[in-house]
Formats: sequence, C-alpha cells, structure tokens
Amino acid sequence: MNTTERLYYSDSHLVEFEARVLEVSQTEDGRSTVALDRTAFYPTGGGQPTDTGTLGGARVVECVDEEDRVLHVCEGELPEEGTGVVGRVDWPRRLDHIQQHTGQHILSQAFVELYGAQTRSFRMTEEMCEIDVELADPSDEKVETAVRRANEIIWNDRAVRVHLVTPEEAARMPLRKDSAREGELRVIEIEGFDFSPCGGTHARSTGEVGCVVARQWERAKGLVRVTFAAGGRALEDYARANRAARATAALFSVGRDEAAEAAARLQEENKQLQRRLRAAEETAARGEARELYEEALSSQREGGGPVVVARAFEGRDAEGLRRLASALAAQARCVALLGSVEGGAARLVFARAPEAPGDMNALMREASQTLGGRGGGRPDMAQGGGQHAERLQEALDAAAARAREQ
Repeated sequence: MNTTERLYYSDSHLVEFEARVLEVSQTEDGRSTVALDRTAFYPTGGGQPTDTGTLGGARVVECVDEEDRVLHVCEGELPEEGTGVVGRVDWPRRLDHIQQHTGQHILSQAFVELYGAQTRSFRMTEEMCEIDVELADPSDEKVETAVRRANEIIWNDRAVRVHLVTPEEAARMPLRKDSAREGELRVIEIEGFDFSPCGGTHARSTGEVGCVVARQWERAKGLVRVTFAAGGRALEDYARANRAARATAALFSVGRDEAAEAAARLQEENKQLQRRLRAAEETAARGEARELYEEALSSQREGGGPVVVARAFEGRDAEGLRRLASALAAQARCVALLGSVEGGAARLVFARAPEAPGDMNALMREASQTLGGRGGGRPDMAQGGGQHAERLQEALDAAAARAREQ
C-alpha cells in the first residue's frame, strides 16, 4: 500500500504543498476521499481536531488517519488519480490548533513541575480545551499558580523543537509521559522545560502561543478537569468575560470590578426579603385559614364530625396550597381539601388535624384518578393532581363527601 508522507511532522507552519493523488474512493457512508503521497493536512488524533482546506478545486472538510495513509474527505470537484494537486491548509484554523496544543504541553508540564500532577487526557474542540490532571487537593490557588508558571514560559519565548528519535534515543530523554508507539518517535521539546512524545502541530517558539488562561476547573472521575484557552481563544474568552462583567456592573451602577460585591449584597438583601415574605404569607395563610374554618364550622351539621374545608382556587401555586392546608390542619378537627388550576393542570393538597378522622393518602389517590393523574402521601397530608382540570370541583366534592362519612 502506498503511504502518505506527513509534512506537518517536520513543519507545522507549512500550509501550501504539492502532491500526487494516489487514490480517489468513497467511504461506506458515501463520502469522497482522496489519498496523497504527501500531505500537510493534520488528521484528527491525539485530542486535536482535523485540519480543513482545499485540494485543487475540492474542499477538504475532514482528514482521517488510516495508519500509513491520510484520507482527505472532500466535497466538490475531485482530482484524478495519478495527477498532481496543490493542497492548501486553512491557516487560521491551523494557527488556533498550534496555540491550543502547544499551550497544553506548557500547562501540563507546569502542573508536573509544581505538583507532580500528570495529565491523563487532553481534548480540543471548536469551543474549548480540557486536560484531566492528577492533582491532589485542588484549589483555585494551585490552578492559578500553574497558569502563571505556564505564561512565564510562554513569555520567555523559548524555542520549540521537533525530534524524530529511535526508542533508544527517546529512553535517554526526560519525557513527561511514555509512548506506546513503536519504532521512530516524534518528540516535542520546549527548551529547558518539557519533552513530550506527540504527533500534533506545534509552535516554533512559546511566544507564538500568546498566553494561556484557565476558564474553570472541576473534579471529574477521580481527576481534576481544567478547561483552558490559549492564544486567540484566550483573547476571545477575555472579551466575552469582560462584556459580561461590564454588563453586570451596569445593572448595579458600579465599576466592573465591584460587580461581584454588589451582586453578593443584592443576594443577601433578597434572602432577607424572602424571609420576610414567607413570614407575611404564613400570617396571611393563618388568617385565611381561620376565615375558611369558621365559615365551614358555621355551616356544619350537628354531630361533632370533622370540619371539612373543600375549596378550589385559580392560579395558586403548590407552595401556597401547602401553606394554607397546613394552617387549616392546625384548626380543631379540620380536614382541608384544597385544589388549584394553573397552566391548564389541576393540583391537589389534602391535610387534616391530628384528631380529625380519615386517610388523606387514600382520598388523594381517588381524587387524582378523577383528574387523570396520580398522587399520594401520608395519612395526615397528601399531594397530587392531573390534567383534567375541568373535573377539579367534581374531585373535591367527592373527597369532601368521603371525609364527612368518616
């Protein structure tokens, strides 16, 4: 099988080249592919996405690594087998990948240098980059310190070199990680800082990376996942964060750096207001419960049975129903059968005083079935509902009749 010479191995900045077409074929899903004798296009692999660009008049939308060959998935006018073709790699995309991948090498080595924390996986997508690091006792301070160290290396503008070495030569190098690859090994050296086996595209010097920023970190599967951005992505990330910070600050009429403190104050004020509102609602519920109870008591027949309050409301939320039901259950021998219609559905809350008879759970199951739904709970309180809101009053009347019989 004819093999593809990988030009990006020796020159990550080569974006225009001439090649001979070895084969034009189709994948099982009907996509057209072109194999070349040499290519500067990087195929997806090692956590890095594919290059895109053009082959003559065809658009290269993806490149696939097939061991000895690189297949160029193309759209448009395909070149003919055996002919020469000019390939052009999309430079802005290549530069972005160069910055992210080299930035990852630098950041990963910074974690090793500072904390002995190895990187176990790396992912680069169109939106973000992630490394999973074996970092013990992670903290903002540790991550920020690693980022500062990485940027020191970047701003030193250290040389980045490519070494094609034998396994014996690689064994004499201070590699950050081992490689499972057999035969000749490609090692990326960052002068005086890092040696790492890698097949990706990289900068000529660390200064080309620009800078590295950590967007966030979190624990993930026993490791620490650090989401970062380098180069142009870091600038775009700053611009988005800055716009968001300024917009937030404008809402509080404060400076950008004062927005977090202003938001914290507002949050505390909101908590206090919520506490006051709940207290007011509970007071109102007790007053409303007393009125409903006295109304039901005055219309109750003699005999000392339960005082049943069955009432339907419009638009009252579940919390409001529960609050009123609890206030009614505090009244002597009271059974509260409350319902509400909101958003086209019916909800129910049933409750009873400790000395009142009846099983609210059983009543709720029957009422919820009438509404085409489900419900349940404890003997003294239950909740439920259903979609047949038009039958709410019917369900409450039936529950009230059952409660009075007990």
